[in-house]
Amino acid sequence: MNIATEGAYEPWNLTLPGGKIGGFEPELMDIICPRMKLKCNVVVQNWDGMIASLNAGKFDVLMDAIVINEERQKVMAFSTPYAQTPASFVSLKADLLPGKTGDAAAITLGTDAKQVRAGVEELRKALKGKTIGIASGTIYTSFIDENFKDVATIREYGSSAEAILDLLAGRIDVAFDDVTFFNSVMDKPENKPLVFTGPVIKGPIWGEGEALGFRQKDPELKAKFDAALKEAMADGTIKKLSEKWFKADLTPKQ
Repeated sequence: MNIATEGAYEPWNLTLPGGKIGGFEPELMDIICPRMKLKCNVVVQNWDGMIASLNAGKFDVLMDAIVINEERQKVMAFSTPYAQTPASFVSLKADLLPGKTGDAAAITLGTDAKQVRAGVEELRKALKGKTIGIASGTIYTSFIDENFKDVATIREYGSSAEAILDLLAGRIDVAFDDVTFFNSVMDKPENKPLVFTGPVIKGPIWGEGEALGFRQKDPELKAKFDAALKEAMADGTIKKLSEKWFKADLTPKQ
């Protein structure tokens, strides 16, 4: 059973010294694969080629903090979600964007385009003329393109880690991504200059949550993983791993 992951999207998945893959998702697989009596082999694959490689038969499962959304459901199937996370901007200046930072000042956005545009209007004004860095091919990419490309320069990267390097080098003004990824990145001494700016953005706009990806022609495999994930949520396994890696329980609310 070959499971593809980026191996560079902390704390969801990361490459440890010596080459072993660790993080929330690999540890979850270490627990549920034996329960399913499956031998799971985790393979590193760049995100931008992951879905095509799945459908070409190179991998059996995708595991990379993949958010369920309508567009992706056209090309692959998803497991039951095992986490739900908000997103935010980071910069080298905390006051670059208006409003308080953190979950207490969160903006909750739905799926209606007009409501979303109204909700980010102050952010649009603050980002006028700025350069935003974003990993390509993610749910966050379309959000940034649809709401900011007419007022800011959008620079896409092969990975979120590459966007962080350019932010630290001053080549972009802000980066946008999953809050859990940024929290992990900001724990490292070399990333000390990074700060959150503006409010956390959460809600239905980010879909149903993060899940595993499967070929649409593999419903039996998906059902097997669904059962194992539901068991891991019911017995507290996912909650425990979430609190270990994210410092919070991000288990989807049932």
